[in-house]
Amino acid sequence: MDSNEDLELDEIDFASLEGVGERLPLLTLDEAHNLLDWLRDVVTDGGPHAPAAGRWVKELAARIPSRQ
Repeated sequence: MDSNEDLELDEIDFASLEGVGERLPLLTLDEAHNLLDWLRDVVTDGGPHAPAAGRWVKELAARIPSRQ
């Protein structure tokens, strides 16, 4: 799993806002698992966002199938 400790906002390749209405309203299963992994990292690292990340981990984990 990659660490996001040194990630700067200007280094992130955000999706273009053009055509936002054409984007799918759902995450792919792989994207959902990546998000879940990242949220678990936030919980593990502690800090002010850890409690909220923990709640999101529980919510997502209950709704997405396990990795095969």
